[in-house]
Amino acid sequence: MTGDLLIMTVFGSIGIAIFGLFFGLVYKGIDRKIVAHMQKRVGPPIRQPFLDVIKLMNKETVLPENAVGWMYSMAPLVCLASSIILLLYIPMGGLDQVFENGALLGGHGDIILVLYLLIIPSLAMVAGGFASGSPFATVGAQREMVTMMSYEFPLAVVIIAIVWKLSTAGGDVFSLSLIAGNPIWNSVGLLGLIGAFILLLALVIVTPGEVAKIPFDVAEAETEIAHGLLAEYSGRNLALFYLADGVKTFAMASLVIVLFFPYNISPVLEQYVALGDFTILVDFLFFLLKVFLVLLFSVTLVRAGMARLRITQVVSVYWITVTLIALFGLVLLMWDNQFDVGWF
Repeated sequence: MTGDLLIMTVFGSIGIAIFGLFFGLVYKGIDRKIVAHMQKRVGPPIRQPFLDVIKLMNKETVLPENAVGWMYSMAPLVCLASSIILLLYIPMGGLDQVFENGALLGGHGDIILVLYLLIIPSLAMVAGGFASGSPFATVGAQREMVTMMSYEFPLAVVIIAIVWKLSTAGGDVFSLSLIAGNPIWNSVGLLGLIGAFILLLALVIVTPGEVAKIPFDVAEAETEIAHGLLAEYSGRNLALFYLADGVKTFAMASLVIVLFFPYNISPVLEQYVALGDFTILVDFLFFLLKVFLVLLFSVTLVRAGMARLRITQVVSVYWITVTLIALFGLVLLMWDNQFDVGWF
């Protein structure tokens, strides 16, 4: 049994890695195409991210003269690996019916582990920036550290609020499978409903910062610090960072879905048509649609309609505005707990 479990874990990890890499690039292509049309441009084809990766893989990887070689080369690998590992703990619609705990490696307290794993890709980029020996990359690394410290607190408040509200459900409330199985909307009254919407708003604002997209991409500002963190990266190493960005973006959108939109569509459709063996496929396609909508409203539309913020503005937005928004949502959930009348 142990051998079968090991084989399933290994091949499951490989399958999810390929899945994350493919759809991470697909969503990057869709994002670029939509933004281009919103700005009255034709834009690149949706397959362009795949072409970019292939081109970078075939280019020479240059090691800067003043770089710390081993750290410079390890940073992209750690960044991509940690981004893929994130997907192993996040339940995904359709696939959550295949795995016992909702995700391949899902289990006790995995929401806490996911919070730590979200930090590792950013830390790897910071380490790579410092190791490259470039003054532009050093400034970018410093900005990335400040940005990371800014958005982690409101993100933690959102997670704590949801876990606290679901604590009455019993079981391991820090398990993502339990959170997905007990949607927050089903556990709140009127005040809690408002609080949950406010928490969702805070998480939507955190998402572009977490995945380093406009207006919170100050660490990679091309016009200010020559692409910052990645200024000295080329070839295979740059391709790995590019892939990691797509995978982490997909993982972050998946986390938003687990926390706020974990519903499957198959129970609704089965009232009208027998799905049979297609249940998993239908729920999986519905999950991909939800990922697209989350990225559309939290990344694409924001990126198309806003300019890059200054680093001081990023800090004030996250430490003051978004944190207060998240805390207000938490307070409403606490007040909601004082009433016995449910909303649903």
